[in-house]
Amino acid sequence: MRISHYFEWEEYVTGGHAQSVENQRTMLERRGIEYTTEPDLDADLLHLNNMGPKSVYYARRARNVGVPVVIHTHQTAEDFRESFAFSNTLARPMRPYLRWAYSFGDHLICPSEHNREVIAEYSDAPKTVISNGFDPDRLEGFQSLRAEYLDRYDLEPPVVFNVGHVIERKGLRSFVETARAMPDLDFVWFGYLNPTGGGWVDGLLRSRTTTKLVENAPENCTFTGYVEDIRGGFAAGDIFFFPTKNENEGMALLEAMACGRPPLVRDIPTFEWLTDGENCLKASEDFIEPLERLRDPSLRERIGERAAERSETFTLEAIGDDLVSLYRDVLDEHDDR
Repeated sequence: MRISHYFEWEEYVTGGHAQSVENQRTMLERRGIEYTTEPDLDADLLHLNNMGPKSVYYARRARNVGVPVVIHTHQTAEDFRESFAFSNTLARPMRPYLRWAYSFGDHLICPSEHNREVIAEYSDAPKTVISNGFDPDRLEGFQSLRAEYLDRYDLEPPVVFNVGHVIERKGLRSFVETARAMPDLDFVWFGYLNPTGGGWVDGLLRSRTTTKLVENAPENCTFTGYVEDIRGGFAAGDIFFFPTKNENEGMALLEAMACGRPPLVRDIPTFEWLTDGENCLKASEDFIEPLERLRDPSLRERIGERAAERSETFTLEAIGDDLVSLYRDVLDEHDDR
């Protein structure tokens, strides 16, 4: 079995989307599955991870020459809103475009049950839920960085933190306003689109609302910008505060849980697999009360331990066989036609 594992605009896309593709390739390598990152129609199967115009072109060609197409449904119009500049405007034509693009897939891979429910409105193609997963090796040794990162950003435990792109959809306003209401706690967001600028991405993609929220954040709310070794964020943080309003899955959440950091999440359908009071705390709008509860170190430890246990079902080792099995099923089904 040889897979064409194509990721259009790979050199530009960052964050969880890019990490998911890296995770997929790691799973294939660990199982000895041959693959190329080029859109090679001599392969047995074409797996697409970003449905730009080139991916649609190759999906159509694959159909014509009898190569089965698997598409990862990373993108939805719902998930794209409130992300970057002009995203709300672009989300309108994005929905019909993705409906058309996903129609070229023989099988769709959805990173969560919630994503599958959303994608059901886009396409009637067969769908399988396979988590984006996380690689524990990527987090190994994170504890050793705690003192360094607490000192670097002048943080006093317990530290409330988030990891990832700084965008409105991730709950930026809730993060900032909760920090404002709790001035004796340090809040820190480790991630991209920092307020001091970071190249063309900051200049072109950061929305005015994001800029305003970051620039007017209280003194106890720090935005680090890009962090080369993200393990430092998981080391310095004590409570993972993830007030995202819409999410396909949330890879940073999985990593925080694996590090034993108790998560506080917004109560949205994506997180139905988490149990409030057991391996997380949930809130709809007011996050102050659950954060007050998590000041208790014994509660943080108990929820953190159970979060770490729950995360074990999302490791690359745990989900890797599911991806390979899906490839084989798609190929078998295609051969039977």
